[in-house]
Amino acid sequence: MSIKAVVFDAYGTLYDIQSVADVTEDAFPGYGEIITQVWRIKQLEYTWLRSLMQRYQDFDAVTRDSLAYTLRVLGLAYENETFERVIEKYLHLDLYPDAAETLAALRPRKLAILSNGSPDMLDALVRNSGLDRLLDATISVDAKKIFKPSPQAYDMIGEVLGTAPDEVLFVSSNPWDAAGAKSFGLKVAWIERVTPEAMALACVENELVAPLTMFRAIRTQMDELGFAPDHRVRALSELPRIA
Repeated sequence: MSIKAVVFDAYGTLYDIQSVADVTEDAFPGYGEIITQVWRIKQLEYTWLRSLMQRYQDFDAVTRDSLAYTLRVLGLAYENETFERVIEKYLHLDLYPDAAETLAALRPRKLAILSNGSPDMLDALVRNSGLDRLLDATISVDAKKIFKPSPQAYDMIGEVLGTAPDEVLFVSSNPWDAAGAKSFGLKVAWIERVTPEAMALACVENELVAPLTMFRAIRTQMDELGFAPDHRVRALSELPRIA
């Protein structure tokens, strides 16, 4: 069956979450990289923990709580103004360089984002990056009060776009997200931005494992969950040839 819609994850897929590193380093000199990595790891963990606990709070709250955790465990004191300046970056994350051009090339298929982000966060991010001119819908899990990879989250795609699961190509660089979408029944393209070979090389070239290397080992390699993506690509720009 032909693909009628291409749906993207936002954080880490269309938008570079590592682009927060500049503001974290500026706010906390010498700690920027470790803050960036621990913050993202705890942010994801809190979405899964809150879903399992059935104690939902939106992604804005999760993002704030995970940053507060990170700064506390690193022993970093801060003023509210500094905290808000770091948080603000999530509304201005850098697009991957090939994002806008790829979305334009995927027309006339329906194009959407399905994200754990709260509606206010997503609307601001999409508007600030200019993707609002290319997307048919920006879908937040907030409507279901549960985070991906819950099947209830992926079910929103059909509800909003009027598509069957096998008519949708879901795109994510997050392995857990790709596995969750495949488990639900979507066709899945996983963006493998960091190869196992690159991971191995990074580990042997350094006596100490850097925070970014550790993050990549934990969060960028395909998970052993029994659900393989239909397509493995290295960049968004490869999607038009498979959609």
